[in-house]
Amino acid sequence: MRVYYSSAALIIAWLAVLGCIQAVTLEVKEGNSTCIKAELSASFSVKYNTSSSTRTMQFPLPDSTTVDTASSSCGTEDSSPWLVAVFGPGHALGLSFSTNGSLYSVANLTLQYNLSDTSTFPDANSSGVITLVSASVGISATLNTTYHCVSPSTFAVGGATVTFSDMRLEAYMPGNELSPTESICMADPTSSTAPPTTAGTTTTAAPAPTPIPTPPGTPERGTYFVNKGNGTQCLLAQMGLQLNFTYFSRSQNKTVQEILNLTPNLTTSSGSCEASSASLVLTQGQITTLNFTFNLNSTSKKYHLSGITLLADMADATAPISASNSSLDYLRSTLGRSYMCNAEQTLAVVPSFSLNTFRLQVQPFQVTTDQFDTAEECQMDQDLMLIPIIVGAALAGLVLIVLIAYLIGRKRSHAGYQTI
Repeated sequence: MRVYYSSAALIIAWLAVLGCIQAVTLEVKEGNSTCIKAELSASFSVKYNTSSSTRTMQFPLPDSTTVDTASSSCGTEDSSPWLVAVFGPGHALGLSFSTNGSLYSVANLTLQYNLSDTSTFPDANSSGVITLVSASVGISATLNTTYHCVSPSTFAVGGATVTFSDMRLEAYMPGNELSPTESICMADPTSSTAPPTTAGTTTTAAPAPTPIPTPPGTPERGTYFVNKGNGTQCLLAQMGLQLNFTYFSRSQNKTVQEILNLTPNLTTSSGSCEASSASLVLTQGQITTLNFTFNLNSTSKKYHLSGITLLADMADATAPISASNSSLDYLRSTLGRSYMCNAEQTLAVVPSFSLNTFRLQVQPFQVTTDQFDTAEECQMDQDLMLIPIIVGAALAGLVLIVLIAYLIGRKRSHAGYQTI
């Protein structure tokens, strides 16, 4: 999901610093052992309908928030760890976690709000509890370290947003206290200039980034798909992918740029298909995970790529690489058709991460067979098709001009030899 930083989010962060938005501490325990602990400030922005208009209500996570012990758990072999915080009359914030053995990350962010709460949602024209879920929000850290992000980070969850600030979080904890070793988020200035810090230590600014490395060549085109529960395919994709990102190098003690091609035969695909959203998750070993989120507008019958999330664990990086954006507008096409772009495209995600695509074709909705439907081509492909047409027309025009000039000259030449 996208992490973006608006003026409202910055105001929220300053309010948190000034104490207007209280930080809360939440713990999930199993017996006397703590497995998840979070210290954070949070606020919410929710749109809802009244009888005459649509309103947006903003409200903070109150300091009276508590952990729902019935819904929260440390996880088992068959279930993920969950932190569920409850507040007010029927509101809740949930975070589920996953791990690949070296990193842990927030797998799902869930917001539940109760429209029957008239003090929070006055004049709402409906009642009842609404639950929104967002996957792969881009919060991750190395195991046995604390994820730390002072900067305000706003995540889209359905039609609402959740903004965290001054967040310290750890899951799969070996002890009862947050680890003093921290994985700093990319939004904080120190994340690109210094390695993970240990509480009580200081670090110095790093040298300037190194020059951009030479690209590793055009990536191989891979075929990826997502299956429904009955085994039929619901999302198809063919593309070559090239990742371009920066990270702080442990060995060089500075920020470096990496260009990495995704290798299809080392990459597995998974994901989900819903009525108005679909996701494609590509995993290369236990090192790189790339998540694409597509949204469908049921009114206009148009879909687009709305979110990209990258999680990567580079051997020389001082912290896991995490980048996310959930407010993108790429690969736009019509329901019942596929999107195709053979030309190289650069999809800018965040300043520290962009994705290049090659020979791309994707269809995230209304897949009826294992073949793509009729393609809508990108503007770059259309422009490339126009070039030979324009050149051909120009050459034809030039030939026509030469021919006309020749005929005029020939006619004048014959006129000069007529008998008087």
